[in-house]
Amino acid sequence: MKICVLCEGQSKKLRSGKPHDELVKVDEPRIFSGNKPKGFEEQDYQCLTCKAKFTHSTNKNAEPWTLWKG
Repeated sequence: MKICVLCEGQSKKLRSGKPHDELVKVDEPRIFSGNKPKGFEEQDYQCLTCKAKFTHSTNKNAEPWTLWKG
């Protein structure tokens, strides 16, 4: 799968990195609760340009921006 330049950069962003302008939210966020402060959230995004899909996670043990393989 060929991804656009914006998505290429997105896959390298740090935890605080915001989604680029062509990424839109898909579905509702998934909230994983735990003993504070261990809860985290995951949100799926899809690029309007190249159709790449990402998951953004606030879990400090996960990659912040994960590109879906497909």
